[in-house]
Amino acid sequence: MIDVASIKARFDALAPFLDERGRRLFAASEARAAGRGGVVGVSRATGIARSTIDRGLADLQAGIDQIGGRVRRPGGGGKPAIKTLPGILDALNDLVQSSIRGDPEAALLWVSKSQRHLSAALAERGFTAGQKLVGRLLHCLGFSLQANAKTREGACHPDRNAQFEHINAQVTAFQAAGEPAISVDTKKKELVEDFKNGGRELRPKGQPEPVRVHDFVIPELGKAVPYGVYDIAANAGWVNVGITHDTGAFAVQSIRRWWHELGAARYPTATRLLITADCGGSNGERVRLWKRELQVLADELRIAITVCHLPPGTSKWNRVEHRLFAFITQNWRGKPLVSHQVIAQLIANTTTKTGLAVACRLDESSYEKGIKVSNAEMASLTIQPANFHGEWNYTFIPRRPDG
Repeated sequence: MIDVASIKARFDALAPFLDERGRRLFAASEARAAGRGGVVGVSRATGIARSTIDRGLADLQAGIDQIGGRVRRPGGGGKPAIKTLPGILDALNDLVQSSIRGDPEAALLWVSKSQRHLSAALAERGFTAGQKLVGRLLHCLGFSLQANAKTREGACHPDRNAQFEHINAQVTAFQAAGEPAISVDTKKKELVEDFKNGGRELRPKGQPEPVRVHDFVIPELGKAVPYGVYDIAANAGWVNVGITHDTGAFAVQSIRRWWHELGAARYPTATRLLITADCGGSNGERVRLWKRELQVLADELRIAITVCHLPPGTSKWNRVEHRLFAFITQNWRGKPLVSHQVIAQLIANTTTKTGLAVACRLDESSYEKGIKVSNAEMASLTIQPANFHGEWNYTFIPRRPDG
């Protein structure tokens, strides 16, 4: 009597490792070993057709030399969809033409319609094609799904390169003279509480940290506003974490706090300070409050403060972005920023193999938005514009105490 259960158990154990020919030969070997009624019994145990088992028996009889290298006999297997469904390639190509982006002459194109939608659209035209088949046909047509590529920077200022050269020359000159040169900017504002934070961190398998489903600001906690100061020569960062608004007064106060806690001790004989900043935001070249507060700071410290703005549209090249902020983001990836204190601690613990050290303080002062600076106040500032693009490059000269 044929033991169907044993045959099935052996087949189920081996089937994942066998190709079509291997399964056929296994079934034929079991049928031959079972004797009379073996083909029927093995077919019932494995689900392989009796005709297939008969071909396997013929293969075993012929021997390995006669079987050859083919898994199937010539002409076996399903026919390609482009043969069984004539016209499907043309229909698919027509469907995606309206969704093509980019240069139609390029060798590789991409589509914005999903394979599921294309499959349904083909069905409306009388073609039965699943998502996987649509994917293979799109590949045959030269399409693939691709992400956007950030390559277009928009209009480029004609003096952009010259401004970068000017900034580099200023930084080099200040460093050669032992004077401080810093890069400043505001990092992306962060919601405070157990919200999802991008990235992953190691945790026990199957135990992700639970966070809120929706990212809505909690009024009593608000947001964190990290303003960074990167000391270029010292490879050291300072971050002032505000709790209200990112204003020109907040930006200058962050620089003031950096100077009193780190800068003054690091540069005790400084007579000048160089600040490189973006053209926009709280430290933008058109922000009156930024300029008024910088004049006040120059008066307090009794040193000249020179500002060089990066050209429009080039904020990603600001040193503070890729030498400080990038590593802070890596350090707190996957960690919910549940409080301002946690944010400050995560920032302060940021280090790199190249020796970056970061200090961080929480600024609980309130900074109001919408403060107006009058023309009279602007006229009282002792600003010396540079000969090259004075709107981007300017110096604040300390005013006399009675000025």
